[in-house]
Amino acid sequence: MSAELFWLTWTVILTAFFFVPYVLNRISIRGLFGAMGNPRKDDLPESDWAQRAMRAHANAVENLVVFAPLVLLVELVGANSAMTGFGAALYFWGRLAHYVIYTLGIPIARTVSFFAAFFGEVLLIIALLGAM
Repeated sequence: MSAELFWLTWTVILTAFFFVPYVLNRISIRGLFGAMGNPRKDDLPESDWAQRAMRAHANAVENLVVFAPLVLLVELVGANSAMTGFGAALYFWGRLAHYVIYTLGIPIARTVSFFAAFFGEVLLIIALLGAM
């Protein structure tokens, strides 16, 4: 397995589990059956951190839609290199940092981690453009 596919695999797994903390918070506030029911107007809101975790998860899903095809295209055209492997790793660690920092509510670091992951995507784009 290439480095790019390795990091894509772990990014997908990580993103798939980002829901766990905020769902556990919802269960602790509303109870198990309340958390499994349809949302109602009178439901107690999740904690602030859990609401941020939910937004961070949504952001991770939105960005995965761009990252995954980039990795698959790099694989398809054979544009793999140390740069693309680094870009994929940078994306993974940037997204993990973004989720944690966003959940903790640290604004400037959140933006820095977002752009670190974005730069990982840029490295993949550069490789693809170079392969054209």
